[in-house]
Amino acid sequence: MKTYMLVFLLSTFLLAQNPQVYSALGDVVYNNVDKIEKLKNMSSYASVYSKIDAYVQDVREAKKEGYAIEAKLENSNDRLYLKKLRELVIINNYFVRSVNSSLKISILNEDSLLFSQIINSGLIDIEKNKDDIKGYYLVHPEDVNVSGVIQTLLDEDAMLRKQREDALQWTKTKTELHEAKMKRIKENDRKKDEAIKKSLEEEVIRQKAQIRAEQKKELSN
Repeated sequence: MKTYMLVFLLSTFLLAQNPQVYSALGDVVYNNVDKIEKLKNMSSYASVYSKIDAYVQDVREAKKEGYAIEAKLENSNDRLYLKKLRELVIINNYFVRSVNSSLKISILNEDSLLFSQIINSGLIDIEKNKDDIKGYYLVHPEDVNVSGVIQTLLDEDAMLRKQREDALQWTKTKTELHEAKMKRIKENDRKKDEAIKKSLEEEVIRQKAQIRAEQKKELSN
């Protein structure tokens, strides 16, 4: 019965999130392990395939131990688990440094296949290396696999261009609307001035006519 419960609990945890105990260390390891395992798809990592396999197995065992500690199962040991996590973090960091080094090597050697594999590995800080990645692609557009990171960056650039164009269009429209408003105000002011001028001229004419009529009346008397 205990064995059944252990299997049940572990299978349930494996479908859930990472173990929460020492998650600051554990999340780094568990979130990268699948990405590190996929390095076996690259021929440039052939010399460390066995090391990758051993690491992946250790991570899976550690994850089970983490879930066992959370479930408070017998024989679980959080001190040994913490020690294991620290060892795994060191190996994780080794692979991350290796991948970042491979990115520089791929650019230096103009190895477009390795370049595409590395930038899509999930182990590269894309934002930090964005300029280098885009720069290499612009020089080797025919050789680089556009899918994945490159497509994301292209879409991002297209979105930024659209946002800039929209902003410029809005500024232009806003300026045009302001100019049109000022033009209407000036036109209304002109019409008002003309109406006032016309009214004054008509009043002068009326007064002159009235004066002449009064003068003529006085002369007739």
